[in-house]
Amino acid sequence: MEEIELIETGLNNVFSYIAPDGSKRLATKALVPGIQGGKTIKIGSDEYRIWNPYHSKLAAILLKGASIPLKKDSSVLYLGAANGTTVSHVSDIVSEGTVFAVEFSPRAMKDLIRASTPRMNLIPILADARDPGSYTNMVTEVDLIYQDVAQREQAEIAVRNAETFLKRGGYLVLIIKSRSIDSAKDADKVSHNEIKKLGELFKVMGIMDLEPFHSDHASVLAEYR
Repeated sequence: MEEIELIETGLNNVFSYIAPDGSKRLATKALVPGIQGGKTIKIGSDEYRIWNPYHSKLAAILLKGASIPLKKDSSVLYLGAANGTTVSHVSDIVSEGTVFAVEFSPRAMKDLIRASTPRMNLIPILADARDPGSYTNMVTEVDLIYQDVAQREQAEIAVRNAETFLKRGGYLVLIIKSRSIDSAKDADKVSHNEIKKLGELFKVMGIMDLEPFHSDHASVLAEYR
């Protein structure tokens, strides 16, 4: 890759840059250099991992200008960690914190374990996010819940996990996958209905569609009352 200039975004270890095609892109400073898959940027002795917004909804959210309350010492419960691509970038961000990564699929868990092995702050958990009681012995109280699960009851899952793990005044980033809830209804109506289900437990601070990176997806940032 040709020489580029990385610009601090205000979020720990997250940088923006202009790609050769003129588009804005993100990279995270590697918590553990030299072991990750995917494209990287080397500047001096530092390694930066390119963060693709088409493969990561959190990267898309940040590129579209949302401010996510993540600090270097934050504790995060990540629901729907899949094979660990996005959650490894979260691990880079909360370099002095902890990420509890919950995934239901045993196949994806194999990749998630490989991603977590060199990362002391990333804890993989094979469990069903619909049943937070099944992992209460593995997860502490957290500052933020990030949820990206393809289930029908997405808001209900967020509420159950918040009631179990989220600190008062903590935050929820909920990815609403409308087609996983009801493929026949308008995506905006589905999102609106899910947001209503957050009820009085949350103060909704921002709603964003994820076009052009992800169709029929919306993100919700909410504070736990």
